[in-house]
Amino acid sequence: MLPGKLAFVTGAGGGIGRAICRMMAREGATVVATDLNIKNVQTTVEELTGEGHKSYQLDVSDVESVSSVFKQVFKDYSAPPTVVVNAAGITRDNFMLKMSLQDFENVFNVNVKGTFLVTQTICKALVEKNLSGSIVNIGSIVAQRGNKGQCNYSASKAAVEVFSKTVALEMARHNIRCNTVLPGFTVSPMTDMIPENIKEIFKAAIPMNRFAEAEEIAEVVTFLASEKSSYITGTSIPVSGGY
Repeated sequence: MLPGKLAFVTGAGGGIGRAICRMMAREGATVVATDLNIKNVQTTVEELTGEGHKSYQLDVSDVESVSSVFKQVFKDYSAPPTVVVNAAGITRDNFMLKMSLQDFENVFNVNVKGTFLVTQTICKALVEKNLSGSIVNIGSIVAQRGNKGQCNYSASKAAVEVFSKTVALEMARHNIRCNTVLPGFTVSPMTDMIPENIKEIFKAAIPMNRFAEAEEIAEVVTFLASEKSSYITGTSIPVSGGY
């Protein structure tokens, strides 16, 4: 679905981000894999099929890091990526009454500010080169219904969803699409930290009675990145087992 595409993926060091890189490489894309943890993202690239993939260390919350990485990518590939997936995200869970300001701000810095910085940078490059593109942002189903212990994370992902809709409105005239995928509870390093008894409570609330596999999220992301979704923009797609 992505022959000849250059795809830039944040949060590619594991979980959903790594699954997206694998899927896009299998579908013919050259993958630019980025993550704060350089060892993890190097491992991701080593696993990919095809040639030309590269890994970069990136702190999406830092404007200088974003700027320098994109400059290097533009130099290495002589062109900007036309597919971008903002999968970088963190959690700092606690009940609202106990949550520290630092934990609240850290989640917003990565999940919202990071998505903004990457999206703005790539859109400027695509507009300058008069290139079309597709941006897929990773939201969360908890953005639509909230989740105990995640007032920071839920709010940040709600912000990502509405940000994506606004980007879609502004960039449509440049033929740049922007959509959001809303994963439900997914098997990943993030959910591995949840105690088993709590996992069972969550599974009981999911009509399909299981967590998603990361590959199931990656399938939808890859579809939205491809030309098969050429008339879809400003849309949010839940991949949540009916939750």
